[in-house]
Amino acid sequence: MTRILMVCLGNICRSPLAHGVMESKLPEDLFYVDSAGTGAYHIGNPPDHRSIKVARNHGLDISTQSARQFKVSDFDTFDYIFAMDQSNYNNIVSLARNNADIGKVKLFLEENTSISNKNVPDPYYGDMRDFEHVFYLIKNTSELIASKLIKANR
Repeated sequence: MTRILMVCLGNICRSPLAHGVMESKLPEDLFYVDSAGTGAYHIGNPPDHRSIKVARNHGLDISTQSARQFKVSDFDTFDYIFAMDQSNYNNIVSLARNNADIGKVKLFLEENTSISNKNVPDPYYGDMRDFEHVFYLIKNTSELIASKLIKANR
């Protein structure tokens, strides 16, 4: 089974959306998707109500997810670790024990060549339009990643 981890800062806005969207694009018998935050701000909390609403508006239920903090053992557990922005990428890589750990970490939007800014914007201080924008960035990029992963697993 291929294991994928989505990571943002607090694990309540971007990474829960990425978790839910990616999970919906991949066969559950071949892939496991989870999410985490580099910060400990929201451990145990559900996703932000706006992330839940945007996901629900697009037919996804992410309301049962629970925020957790990224930990070094995630390098052992996951095959792919997708950071939502450069700051979180740097935070994850700073915890790496070796080059194999670093090799698992990618900027999520690096997989989408049609986007020049490779940072998924943090919608936390924005409004529903910001959450909707982030949802579409994540959806479009998840489709590209899922297609590659499914082909690689054939």
